[in-house]
Amino acid sequence: MSVAANFFVRWRVRLGYPLAIAVLAFSRPTPRSILLGALVGALGLLVRACAAGYLHKQEVLTVTGPYAYTRNPLYLGSAILALGAGIATRSWVSAAVLIVYFAIFYSVVMQREAKELQLRHGASFEEYARAVPLFIPRLAPAKLSGKSAGSFSLAQYKKNHEWQAAAGFLFLLFALVVIWRLRLG
Repeated sequence: MSVAANFFVRWRVRLGYPLAIAVLAFSRPTPRSILLGALVGALGLLVRACAAGYLHKQEVLTVTGPYAYTRNPLYLGSAILALGAGIATRSWVSAAVLIVYFAIFYSVVMQREAKELQLRHGASFEEYARAVPLFIPRLAPAKLSGKSAGSFSLAQYKKNHEWQAAAGFLFLLFALVVIWRLRLG
């Protein structure tokens, strides 16, 4: 793995905390922006939850459920979640910070993970990568030869600690409500 890829993998979450502070500092939320952002964010959380319920990290190549539409449904859900956060902040600066952060860090992370999966799963991953796009989903699920249909598992969702994304987004919404209330008065 290159030095740059290592940096992005190690620091994507750690740098998220100071960026969250910047996003909140530039925010100008209103009840309407918070509600609209929450609705968009809920869609992102739903995509992430569905993906987490199918994903068996380090065990098998997951190609069913949302993984039949995009190779990175967790990151697609994160992008939708970031869009929801940007809407909730009602700030172009905050939205730009979120977009730039996501575009830089996650494009590198997705490419690195694709290389790891190719090394681990070889021809199976190559077939999968030819049929399923890296990020923007297909309109219909890919049909891959010899792949059994997996199903959503609540136990797998829990094992993947997906509740943390929901908790983080709820905390952001709470912080935006506090900021809005403080600016009122």
